[in-house]
Amino acid sequence: MAHEHAGRPARPQDLIDIAELVAAYYTLHPQVDTPGQEVAFGTSGHRGSALDRAFNEDHILAITQAIVDYRTQHGVRGPLFIGRDTHALSEPALLSALQVLLANGVDVRVDAAGGYTPTPAISHAILTHPGSDGIVITPSHNPPRDGGFKYNPSHGGPAGSEATSWIASRANDYLRAGLDGVATTPVEGVRDGRAQAFDYRSHYVKDLGAVIDMEAIAAAGVHIGADPMGGASASYWPYIAQEYGLNLEVVNPDVDGTFRFMTLDTDGQIRMDCSSAHAMASLIANRERFDLATGNDADADRHGIVTPDAGLMNPNHFLAVAIDYLLGHRPQWDAGVGIGKTAVSSSLIDRVVAAYGRELVEVPVGFKWFVDGLTEGRIGFGGEESAGASFLRRDGSVWTTDKDGIILALLAAEILAVTGQSPSQRYAELAAQLGEPAYARTDAPADRTAKALLAALSPEQVTATELAGEPILAKLTDAPGNGAALGGLKVATENAWFAARPSGTEDKYKIYAESFRGEEHLRQVQQEAQAVVSQVLGVNG
Repeated sequence: MAHEHAGRPARPQDLIDIAELVAAYYTLHPQVDTPGQEVAFGTSGHRGSALDRAFNEDHILAITQAIVDYRTQHGVRGPLFIGRDTHALSEPALLSALQVLLANGVDVRVDAAGGYTPTPAISHAILTHPGSDGIVITPSHNPPRDGGFKYNPSHGGPAGSEATSWIASRANDYLRAGLDGVATTPVEGVRDGRAQAFDYRSHYVKDLGAVIDMEAIAAAGVHIGADPMGGASASYWPYIAQEYGLNLEVVNPDVDGTFRFMTLDTDGQIRMDCSSAHAMASLIANRERFDLATGNDADADRHGIVTPDAGLMNPNHFLAVAIDYLLGHRPQWDAGVGIGKTAVSSSLIDRVVAAYGRELVEVPVGFKWFVDGLTEGRIGFGGEESAGASFLRRDGSVWTTDKDGIILALLAAEILAVTGQSPSQRYAELAAQLGEPAYARTDAPADRTAKALLAALSPEQVTATELAGEPILAKLTDAPGNGAALGGLKVATENAWFAARPSGTEDKYKIYAESFRGEEHLRQVQQEAQAVVSQVLGVNG
């Protein structure tokens, strides 16, 4: 049930005290053996709040030294590209990281203007400078009190579990040793002269024509409303409009670490989630002013698509439309290129890909699983249900290997410009042709023991033979696309499926479910999914 103030403008009592938060970053020290205060890399790096002793100066000094050790051990000698988003903890974290990187003699590249850098711009910079790597300072769409710190190796995408486990372990060792072995030097702000200035914005924006048909968008005069949601893309959108002559208006261009201009998310918190109708309420309310409106989260690795006829599109729906369009409008892509999706993304994607006779590559949750395929051009598009995706350049070569919310927003404009249909209108056609899915995610409480049991399930432990009146066709604990562990369970029938996986940060597990037989059947799938998981956990407990 939504919070009573969900979708309404943030109130004074909803805002963080930035001074208190930054002071906590420097004055509170974590106890590494206390749960929640250690360095822990999830699917998108280390995240937490300084107020909880989960994202403090000690963490960042230790993690950065561990990254230096890792890149040294793996022979990475090129430049390290570093950038931050607009969260209040991102600037202190950047300063801490620079202290360590410069003390270790790393060739650091920082934003030439001392500004904010979207995640895709860092991935793009790494890929266009072979032998380099990068650090992205962002908690993505998380609330203003949070900070985040992520390492992208030389492949440009999120580091794999082998790298993140090593870095986290090394960083925790440094914390236990009182930071002994961590080299630091004083710095003179985010544009310290020892770090080389790099124009991320120009480098990224001037190359956009290689991945998006910018001329078609400009020629069609598509009126775009682009909402950076107070994030790192705030200075990118006007530059894009100027560079390519787009009819584009930046909605809500302000940058403020409290994000006071946001409407509250479903749970009543400020969260820059461009896939949430409550967080995007102000843009949705003004959708008729534009032919198309788009949103990005704080580091611009996610996208939200708003159309006059449908409002905010479900992320799964737009992924299906994007894939359908790209497979029909990228003639230079290799005929054998596959399409990647995470296991909890809509099966409508499966049907779109099958209609084109292409290979579907289904992987576990986490964008890192698409990196190799995008790099090698084997996967033309990689997307996940949480509104994150990227795809190849128009010539079939790699663009980014991290999520890129900017090109997904521009792709929506290209679709409208080239086809004359909004993405939501095209979705309605696809649903009529291939079936309309009902999709939902619910959460259920689970302690650490239960989460560990769920993550270690084998298909044989699921004794059910039917799901919501249909025979079960697959019981999966490994992803079909690459054989990697799902970290949970997926059960599928002809017209429905559910997946259950433990949360990496909270005492709960998530149940994703979908049905092509309507909302009532979806509810039945959810109920039986809950029963199946409860039974399995009970049997093992």
